[in-house]
This record gives sequence, C-alpha cells and structure tokens, in this order.
Amino acid sequence: MAEPTVRHSGALWEGTRAYGLITAMWIRSTMAYRASFVMTVLASFAVTGFDFLTIVLMFSHVDVLGGYDLGEIAFLYGIACTAFGITDLLLGSVERVGRRVRDGTLDTLLVRPAPVLVQLAADRFALRRLGRITQGGLVLGYGLYSVDATVDWTPVKVLMVPMMLLSGAVIFGCVFVAGAAFQFFAQDAAQVQHAFTYGGNTLLQYPPTVFARDLVRGVTFVVPLAFVNWLPGLYVLGRPYPLDVPQWLAFAPPVVAAGCCALAGAAWRVGLRSYRSTGS
Repeated sequence: MAEPTVRHSGALWEGTRAYGLITAMWIRSTMAYRASFVMTVLASFAVTGFDFLTIVLMFSHVDVLGGYDLGEIAFLYGIACTAFGITDLLLGSVERVGRRVRDGTLDTLLVRPAPVLVQLAADRFALRRLGRITQGGLVLGYGLYSVDATVDWTPVKVLMVPMMLLSGAVIFGCVFVAGAAFQFFAQDAAQVQHAFTYGGNTLLQYPPTVFARDLVRGVTFVVPLAFVNWLPGLYVLGRPYPLDVPQWLAFAPPVVAAGCCALAGAAWRVGLRSYRSTGS
C-alpha cells in the first residue's frame, strides 16, 4: 500500500510543480506590459460588476426579490462569484481542449513530461481574471456587512464562509473538467460547457426561490451546484431551503466536492483515452 501512495504523492507534486512553472511563465509575460495588465483587470472588474449592478437596479423598484433583500442576495452573489472566479483563474483554460482536439495541437501536450490536464489548465494563464475575484470579494464583504445584524453568528457559521468559497471553487472546477472531458467526444461543445460553468455561476447569484422547483432539484441532485452557496448559505442566513431536504446537507459541500473530484477525474481519464489525434 505504501508504494502506490508514494507514487501518487510524487505525481501530485510533479503536476503541481509543472503547473507553477507554466503559470509563472505566463505571469512574467503578462507583467511585461503592466499598463495593459492593469487595464484588462479593470475591464474584467467592470464587466463582471454589471451583473451585480443589474441586481441593484432591480431593487430600485422592489424591496425584496424572491423573499430576499439586497444584503442577503449580495451574500449569495459574493460567495458564488468569488468561488467561480478562483476556479476560472486556476482552471478556466481547460475549456480550450475542444479547439486543441480539432486543430491537433493537443498532440504536443501528450509528448511532454507533465499531465495533460495540468498543461491545459496553466496554458495562457490569465491573471486579468483577478478582476472577477476582486469584484466578487467586494460584493461578499458588502453582503456580510449587510446581514451582520440579522444573522445569529456562531463559530460554525463563521467557518462556513471560507468553507463555501473553497468547496465551491472545487465544485466549479469539477464542472470545468467534466465539461472539458465531454469535448473529446463533441469538439464544438464549448458553449455547452459554458451553460454549466458561466451559466451556473449566474444562476447561483440569485436565491433559489426565484426558480422553478424542478430546476432547483436539478442543481441539487444532478449537477450539485446548489452546494456552492444555496444550501450552506441559506443555513447561515437562517432561511429554509425550497426543497424538503435534511438540514445536515448544509454541511456537506466538502464531501460533495470530494465526490465531484472523483467523478470528474474518471470522466477526464475516459475522455483522454478516447482521443485519437486530429479530428477524433
């Protein structure tokens, strides 16, 4: 048992090292043009900020949305946007796998001494995506400030905030990887992947009460995006979940994230093994 464990640890270390080297190269390239970098970060910040501005404009006409006030929605929005931003920064480039399958450039990654997934994730590392994380973090800070008076904060609820960010980032990452694996079979499926990644992030920015119950069931039991912020977030806010589910599911995001990692890893291995060079 010790030998497989050591081998797995060694592969993990080598993959992490390769990811760090590749991203460092792209960061150096980006920082060679600092003014351009600052402008692209600000542009990313502004573009993603329009999502929350839309919500603010809604509240200029209504007091609550789906039974939630602006502060509560800002809390849910901030968790989802920040977690997604972390994933988009670290793994967003894997969505290009379909393009690489079509033009044959994936072959070059197969002969390099580093995991293909690591190379794809680190390729063209876009530091400008920090703008999305910053914007989400600011909205989350506003949300926490707004709900502070109404939430009965306990040590468990305080710890659930970073838990949601970490688990949510992992769950989003698994959706990215699973979507990339699907592109081995349907090379023009980047937009399908976006429906679950970017679309899922947009969905979670609103409370579940504004959506049909069938949709809420789907993102709870099929594609478990509800574990990013809805289930744990509503527990923190002291709000009931629209579905009749046990309350302990609010504490399940780390377990769900681990399960998603196993499934996404299996899907990636199946997709990669099916690859037969250009046009497959």
